[in-house]
Amino acid sequence: MTAIDHDEEAVVIIGSGAGGGTLAYELTARGIKVVVLEAGPHITNAEYVNDEWAAFSQMAWLDPRTTSGSWRIARDFPNLPAWIVKAVGGSTTHWSGATPRFLAHEFEARSTYGAIDGANLLDWPLTLAELAPYYDRAEIAMGSTHRHGRAALPANNNYKVFANGAARVGYNFYATGPYATNAEPYDGRPASIQDGFNFQGDKSGAKWSTLVREIPRAEATGHLDLRPLSQAVQISHDRTGRADAVLYLDAAGGMHRQRARIVCVAGNSIETPRLLLLSASSLFPDGLANSSGQVGRNYMRHTTGSVYAQFPDPVHSYRGETMAGIIADEARHDERRGFAGGYYLETLSLGPAFLAAFADPGAWGRDFTAILDGYAHTAGLWIVGEDMPQETNRITLNGSVTDAAGLPVANVNFDDHPNDVAMREHGYRQAELLYDAVGSISAHRTPPYPSTHNLGTSRMSARPEDGVVNKFGRAHDVPNLFVSDGSVFTTGAAANPTLTIVALAIRQADHIAEQLANGTL
Repeated sequence: MTAIDHDEEAVVIIGSGAGGGTLAYELTARGIKVVVLEAGPHITNAEYVNDEWAAFSQMAWLDPRTTSGSWRIARDFPNLPAWIVKAVGGSTTHWSGATPRFLAHEFEARSTYGAIDGANLLDWPLTLAELAPYYDRAEIAMGSTHRHGRAALPANNNYKVFANGAARVGYNFYATGPYATNAEPYDGRPASIQDGFNFQGDKSGAKWSTLVREIPRAEATGHLDLRPLSQAVQISHDRTGRADAVLYLDAAGGMHRQRARIVCVAGNSIETPRLLLLSASSLFPDGLANSSGQVGRNYMRHTTGSVYAQFPDPVHSYRGETMAGIIADEARHDERRGFAGGYYLETLSLGPAFLAAFADPGAWGRDFTAILDGYAHTAGLWIVGEDMPQETNRITLNGSVTDAAGLPVANVNFDDHPNDVAMREHGYRQAELLYDAVGSISAHRTPPYPSTHNLGTSRMSARPEDGVVNKFGRAHDVPNLFVSDGSVFTTGAAANPTLTIVALAIRQADHIAEQLANGTL
């Protein structure tokens, strides 16, 4: 472990997940000194527990949050609007591994979809062509299957049902990937052992995470000071408005101040705006980097829902990878379906405990227990699609509820846009048709779970008045402040976000290194 003095200027990265962990490695590999402040503990793969509830308690961000709005999450899970990780590696240690790219039109949502009432649509300030080489680098780093010569994951039973149904309803674009879980040994990681438990912690290390790859490599450079159990509570600035330090609490509650040449915030789309709002000052009275009023706004969580179908014969969908199949046909933009944007269908197998928790929260009786009784005969999939950014969907500080340090917690307010509802209903119907085509005897629509894809709240924009950061994630208001996570998404697209977060972080690292080299930063 390399120690960097608190009075020594460094690049300070807040968060060690897809954005923060990637950025840390890319910068330290160039000889740049980096301090990573991670709010959670350093849990290793060997310490993971292959039990759903125990793993949830071990990994999840369980600090208090509050929820408002008309979305069902506010009723079902009012204290858990998002399901993310508080540990080194962040939510890359708890993710499916799906790595689809954005489509070209998804970077131009306002131009493509036009004005949609109630939606705060905006084109991204960069294009697919600009990001494409960074997608390549991200896929190679992560080991995405079906890409760059990487082998495909084997088809498990859940996928076989899924693929046969896809073929019978006329879909053309379906496969067991791309996923960032190895089908064969690659980059120092083993092949998947198909144990059915790599979603919430992967003991084998076959699935990519910054815990497995980027953090150890950054430490090996001798330029990283990784500080677990270090909760950032404020970013301070000098009289000119440049960020100059990060204040953070250690595990014992002691306050520390780390000097910073550059600050990069990668705390997820809930904690990132919370920190910026907590960093308000006389120069930034509405929150750091918030002259536009957009910090915390345009929160997106993807349009989601699941369908679980039962069959006369056993499926044993829990065998193999939790997610190992994608249908891409519905990712297109086709307004004839009754909504803008598109969605993916992805295989998903939950264990009995989580299926019981999420199938129909609050339900009981014979209809509910029939879902569990038929577990061995069940196949399942997840809908994931582009939801509309809305200014009123936002993260704010709740001054009436505080965390262990006495600081206001984040309140997550969300209402579905009519476009979101129409897309979800279309996805439900298509999933039911798919399963019916291969002989299902029943199908159950599961409402959205606590959010695992948290996007927006510090969005990229060409004009400072429209967003928080520019196309490199650099704050419009603060020249040495960057945002390095899914907060920067201008719109959500349909694709699972991790690959894009990693690609943007690699691109941001190139930009920061160049700016440091020429003295601009």
